[in-house]
Amino acid sequence: MWRVLALFSLIAVAPLFSGPLRAQEYITVPDIISDEAFYRLVACGAVPGGECSKPFIYWPEDRRLNLRVGISATGSDFADYRYDLVDAAIDAAIAEINGAGAHLYLERVYEGEMDVPIFLVDAPQGGVIAGTGLDELDGSSIAIGRVAIRSRGDEIVAASIAISHDIRRREIASVILEELVQSLGLVTDVDSPAYERSIFAENGNSMTRLRGQDAAALRRHYPRPGVPVRGSDE
Repeated sequence: MWRVLALFSLIAVAPLFSGPLRAQEYITVPDIISDEAFYRLVACGAVPGGECSKPFIYWPEDRRLNLRVGISATGSDFADYRYDLVDAAIDAAIAEINGAGAHLYLERVYEGEMDVPIFLVDAPQGGVIAGTGLDELDGSSIAIGRVAIRSRGDEIVAASIAISHDIRRREIASVILEELVQSLGLVTDVDSPAYERSIFAENGNSMTRLRGQDAAALRRHYPRPGVPVRGSDE
């Protein structure tokens, strides 16, 4: 069974699946939770101590060490200076993800087939995406960014990212990192003052590094063979 999961960044709406399943895009917690609870929250939409509201999804093993990421297309309304900032932000985000200690490697590419294509679209925030050629993006609305993931069973088949043409310069680095991390299968945000410094913060766009429980969650999702999974305090 094919499943399509589409996520808006920074707005509180439920993601849509091709079937009847619906799930929250963020979960509210009052304070810091355990590494285990945090991982389950971002990976399967589980409230602390509760059941998953989404399936765990992963890039398959034969692809996860060579995931090709790049800018696939740029709209005519996307300013040159924003393009340059996004371009640099992609490199920085890839370095953060590759350096987090997970069994995962992203490769920056500039042409050819991409596993995670990034579309710099003409649509403004609140507008409708058009012209990407992807059914999971075209015709859908966008906030600052949007991630669409196509999966079959627990395997991610394809993922794509759209960035609105009026994204603010100070948000670009954080949003690009967040969208790339979500494209890896960690798809739920956390809403809490205790997590304002997390890349998964529902109401924040300031973090540009993967640290603490953010990095630990990525390592848990893609553990290195034969290497114990490190927690957030190591």
